[in-house]
Amino acid sequence: MTGAVAEKKETKSKKEKILVIVESPAKSKTIKKILGDSYQIEASFGHVRNLPDNVLGFDVHNGFKPTYVIIPDKKKVVSKLSDLAKRSDRVLLASDPDREGEAIAWHVRELLPVGDEKIQRIEFNEITPKAVKYAVEHSRDIDMDRVKAQQTRQILDKLVGYKLSPVLWKQLGNYHLSAGRVQSVALRMICEREEEIEAFVPKEYWSIHTIMDKDGKIFEAEVNKYKGKKFDINNEEAAIKIKEALLSPSTECIVEKVTKKETKRKPTAPFITSTLQRAASTKLGFGVSKTMQVAQKLYEGMEIDGTPVGLITYMRTDSVRISDDAHQMAKDFILNNYGKEYYPEKTNIYVKGKQNVQDAHEAIRPSYPERTPESLKPYLEPDQYKLYKLIWEKFMSSQMAPATIANKTIDIKAGDYNLKAGTSKVMFDGFLKLYNDADEEEKDADVKIPDLNEGDKVKCKEVTPKQHFTQPPPRYNEASLVKALEEHGIGRPSTYATIITVIQTRKYVEKKDKALIPTLLGRTVCKQLVTQFSEIMDYKFTAGMEEKLDLIAEKKAVWNIVLQEFYTPFMEVVSSVMKDAKRVTIESDKKCPNCGRIMLVKTSRFGTQFLGCSGYPECKTIISLNNINELDSTNEETEPKEELTIDEKCDKCGGPMSMKIGPYGKYLECKDCGNRKKYIRSTGVKCPKCGEGMIVEKKSKHGKIFFGCNRYPDCSYALWDEPTGNKCPECGELLLKKMTKNGEFEVCSSRTCSYRKPINTETNEENNTNE
Repeated sequence: MTGAVAEKKETKSKKEKILVIVESPAKSKTIKKILGDSYQIEASFGHVRNLPDNVLGFDVHNGFKPTYVIIPDKKKVVSKLSDLAKRSDRVLLASDPDREGEAIAWHVRELLPVGDEKIQRIEFNEITPKAVKYAVEHSRDIDMDRVKAQQTRQILDKLVGYKLSPVLWKQLGNYHLSAGRVQSVALRMICEREEEIEAFVPKEYWSIHTIMDKDGKIFEAEVNKYKGKKFDINNEEAAIKIKEALLSPSTECIVEKVTKKETKRKPTAPFITSTLQRAASTKLGFGVSKTMQVAQKLYEGMEIDGTPVGLITYMRTDSVRISDDAHQMAKDFILNNYGKEYYPEKTNIYVKGKQNVQDAHEAIRPSYPERTPESLKPYLEPDQYKLYKLIWEKFMSSQMAPATIANKTIDIKAGDYNLKAGTSKVMFDGFLKLYNDADEEEKDADVKIPDLNEGDKVKCKEVTPKQHFTQPPPRYNEASLVKALEEHGIGRPSTYATIITVIQTRKYVEKKDKALIPTLLGRTVCKQLVTQFSEIMDYKFTAGMEEKLDLIAEKKAVWNIVLQEFYTPFMEVVSSVMKDAKRVTIESDKKCPNCGRIMLVKTSRFGTQFLGCSGYPECKTIISLNNINELDSTNEETEPKEELTIDEKCDKCGGPMSMKIGPYGKYLECKDCGNRKKYIRSTGVKCPKCGEGMIVEKKSKHGKIFFGCNRYPDCSYALWDEPTGNKCPECGELLLKKMTKNGEFEVCSSRTCSYRKPINTETNEENNTNE
């Protein structure tokens, strides 16, 4: 064997081993298929380190230097990644292409026991062969400015929550309350809208609709002016007077003006995160969280003919930019499938605000525009298909030619009054062939306006006055709240879903018929925060902080200087408020059914809210509070309401037991002798330790829920999370239901087993905010 051949064979046998670390395991298959066997794809499962829970976690006297700890349930993940990194020739950190992903990459790098020369950062906006391979070939160092921006956001949020929440605890006597830098401002928006609705005074107004006739051809017109000027019709008397005047034989109706005009309606930009969330809410009825969960799966990759394929670009973005390749693919598809008349003379380019055209991020679009929704329908679940179709049609329409709309307006003079009739017709549908932002077709009246000329006489055959009342502004729903937050510059695309979830979880807001309604607790919390911390709760101030975070990422601001400028005045206000903080009572709009005094919202030591009479201790009336906005003071009872009879006998007389709900929760009461005992909810899961008892819900002496064997103290088996009844497929131990910021998971109860699986269709929501 010659030396050259031997050297070549030796080089081939020592093939480079490359470890690629992603955030979510869901995208591993897709990337593995693209990169091949020499690459090992592993997941960090989101963040691996965080600020400690029970302390601030940063030194305000040392430039806000943070101290990070490994998240307890990520210790096994970190250990595995460390072992793999030591056995690999290179490590590529491929967390998501945003500020949070950059921070995750840095945290992983800090924990890996290998030199910096082995570790590089890669990012890709879509999981396609071209994008992933390009990223691998153009690896880079971690962008520490982006990391510092994320770190600053994290410290700000921890600081606000850690310092403001105790103020609420002291004033409202409820240790389950919390405040947040962005969540509290979102709450303020909802509360202020509710105040607008309550203060709104409806005003009466009327509209006058007519049926006009021109030689037997009927059309509709509406009164719009009096003596050439717009006017209001405020009551029925005025409306009847106009009706009589129009129907008077002496009133001639003459066509005064005929206007025909063609307009071009241009398509709008492809989706960014907020516009996708709003469109999915309006058109599909999806909540914000659901939209992001489904989009996450489409981005990470779906099995298409046995091959994992990433179907859309990264779904957390505020960029409307489209790559040159995407423009070309869209152009080819439109020309081949719709014809050249459907492609604009000049490519549609979109720019949002001060967006940098060199931004690496793109708008949300299909990774492969040639993959139509119908072609993918057999491979997608119904919700996935609906969202993909929405994204595909929006993107493709954004690259198409404008629609041509023919508008026709007729102005008619009838005595002292002017009437207007109008219609519009789509002459060329253009982009409307695929997508209409208004979610409605352009009008093409069934009863068309006849051909009329100036001076033509028409006859008023019928007049219909219609009464109306002005309406208050609508309550926010998830879609409109996202729009408002975006317009104010509050939060970021990746935070909207979390913000909306948090304010509902805290019972500050409840959702009813899709509308977000502040609870009395939420309104009280908001009032306390706005009154005492006006700057923190100010829309412009909060938006300004977001801009400063951007400046840090762009190397135009120093992160710890930004924090210091915030910290000093903030702590002065907090100290002043805490010094003078007094207990605040929360008055409901209900009266005590026994004594007529105002009922107060109170909180038990376990965090349960209920209504109690303000006349306590003279009047001890209490009422269970399930939904304060639905309580009706006319039918409230002082006794807890019976819920249902259960299959359990009284241990004193053997009589039937019924479950009731009191201000401190559920309990059992005998129907015969009145004997009461605490209600204990069983999970239906047998104790794996003793094999005899059942796992039931319990409370610790501090009020924290846990689950343990009902044969205690004979059996001490206990868990912090509720068991699902299923066994771990890897080790056979009980599986637990665990709720995290990233969704609901089924995890193994064994500390030595890392089994973890999303429950139902939920996916990992980006763990990037405590706001």
